[in-house]
Amino acid sequence: MALDLYQRLGLKRGASEAEIKKAYRSLAKQLHPDRNKDNPNAAKRFGEITHAYDLLSDKDKRAKYDRGEIDEDGNPKMPFGSGFGGYSSGAGGGGQHPGAGYENFNFGGGGDAADLSDLFEGLFGAATGGRGGQSGGFSGFRQRGRAPQKGADVAYRLKIPFVDAVALKPQRITLGDGKTIDLKLPQGLEDGTKIRLGGKGEQGPAGRGDAIVTIEIAPHRFFTRDGNNIRLNLPVTLKEAVLGAKVKVPTADGPVMLTIPKGTTSGKVFRLKERGFADKDGKRGDQLISVEIDVPASDPDLQKFAEGWNAGGNPRASLGV
Repeated sequence: MALDLYQRLGLKRGASEAEIKKAYRSLAKQLHPDRNKDNPNAAKRFGEITHAYDLLSDKDKRAKYDRGEIDEDGNPKMPFGSGFGGYSSGAGGGGQHPGAGYENFNFGGGGDAADLSDLFEGLFGAATGGRGGQSGGFSGFRQRGRAPQKGADVAYRLKIPFVDAVALKPQRITLGDGKTIDLKLPQGLEDGTKIRLGGKGEQGPAGRGDAIVTIEIAPHRFFTRDGNNIRLNLPVTLKEAVLGAKVKVPTADGPVMLTIPKGTTSGKVFRLKERGFADKDGKRGDQLISVEIDVPASDPDLQKFAEGWNAGGNPRASLGV
């Protein structure tokens, strides 16, 4: 019997979000294809646990799964009885089909659709020519079997560097079958963006399913995202702030020179146009630079200057104190 989503992660139903996340991270480290290049079973298990985590980490999907509304592939479950519901309107005109009214009848035993077909043909006969006809009783139902299905989709999570996300740099990813591809990142990229790769899922009777890659943008040590803008706190010396200077500033595209005007105060914000993330139309946000004046903890010359300087005024006057 196939393992349910919780069993794939070694958990019991009712596990907390933290337990699900912890179990997935532990298994992902063990089973990642890059660490198991000679073990195809590990690659398959990696795809299974990633798909399980992708469903269970989505609150709405998890609730539907727990209620039995969707299966392990995330597809809606269709009750067998629903296939009979429209049977009475299958005949032409306004009359009922000979089998109408029996769709909810319990015949007993464990008969399948074929057994029911034989039973109704015995009771009512075929509409034209017995078993040889094309519109007779349940024989038509039996011929309209479920169409071949594609294989299951496989879910992946890909954590990418902050700067790569800004530059939309293609990312190399290893799929469950051990193959690697260069994944092109779309404009409008955000944390949680899902990218569908057609035909990269599991094999099925009607072809392969898809691979669905969920993007996670890693935090940066000094850049932060604000919508499509990027924020940076830039330390400057007291001398640079008082006398003005040209200083080198990091951006996601590489360092640039920024002019600090004379008399710049802490909190002053400078804007570098089109140095942020791109939206879906390709228009980039800006980089916002907040100045922070760095005052040395112990500098005898600075202390001597400050002791003799009385022209500072009251910078808190606007606060009413």
